[in-house]
Amino acid sequence: MKENRILIVNVNWVGDVLFSTPAIRAIRKRYPHAYIACMVVPRCREVLELNPHLDELLIYDEQKEYKGLSGKLRLISALKARHFDIVFLFHRSLTRTLMVALSGIKERVGTYNPKRGFLLTKKVEPQKSDVHKVEQFLNIVKAKDIPPTGKNMELFISKEDEDFARDYLKSQGIKEDRPIIVLNPGGNWNLKRWPAANFAELGDKLAELFGAQILITGAEKDVELGDAIAGMMKHKPVVTCGKTTLRQLAAVLRHADLVVSNDSGPMHIAVSQGAKTIALFGPTDPQVTGPYGDGKYVVIQKPSGKPECEITCYNLRCEDNACMKAITVEDVIREARVLLKG
Repeated sequence: MKENRILIVNVNWVGDVLFSTPAIRAIRKRYPHAYIACMVVPRCREVLELNPHLDELLIYDEQKEYKGLSGKLRLISALKARHFDIVFLFHRSLTRTLMVALSGIKERVGTYNPKRGFLLTKKVEPQKSDVHKVEQFLNIVKAKDIPPTGKNMELFISKEDEDFARDYLKSQGIKEDRPIIVLNPGGNWNLKRWPAANFAELGDKLAELFGAQILITGAEKDVELGDAIAGMMKHKPVVTCGKTTLRQLAAVLRHADLVVSNDSGPMHIAVSQGAKTIALFGPTDPQVTGPYGDGKYVVIQKPSGKPECEITCYNLRCEDNACMKAITVEDVIREARVLLKG
């Protein structure tokens, strides 16, 4: 009997790709001998690079190799050469759906929308808008009678990543006999960010109350933010912004006694690594993109107190970020006490 050759067309953001990992695991469990490849954008490569449920990663770089019409034709040719017989479309893009159809993949499974419905051979009815994205991806594979194998997200790291984290923390004077608390103040848009001054005050209070060693994490773009928060603190933190890869960050987060984060990719990485996590939410919906699975985490989200504001709103034109400002340092300390005692 011929082994299945399966393609997964994944989504574009670190957190969302993490949300897809329970579905990827379920596909592998259902098809243990299949050849399974996943198409993903470059910035999410590290999330899946060591995933044992995948045989191949196809890096879909629209800015370089697959740019423009000639690039799309190149990708179609590459997909044809691999002879996939089924594709699970986690991404809802018409362009991606058209490319896999033109590549000759006969069975195309994805969530229905009017623009691309005619290209799908298995149309999955959209779920309600408040269903978590982990469940949305699991619902797509369920259409092929693939049962879930749990809801926990997975990001696999290497021994080199573990060694890096251990050596880096030691080089920064971090001691194993004192709590390590990580603050992640970034976010892919500013309205999801808790004020920098709040993070600074929180870091100092956590250091004083628990004797905690504070780390500030973030990407290269967060260096200025991390340095600004450190500059406001009395108890100087270790600023790791721009100094780790995604997998190295995951390894560092494994050492954390607590992570406090805005709604962001690193928050989901923390949960995937089993770190106790406090997730700060404002304009986005934690029912859809909040922490998920069996970990120890809590979400803090509060009304802004302004009658014209609605939680959640996704309002990119908001001028005062009132819902994030409504979360107080004491709100976070209260939850930190509970998680750290646990």
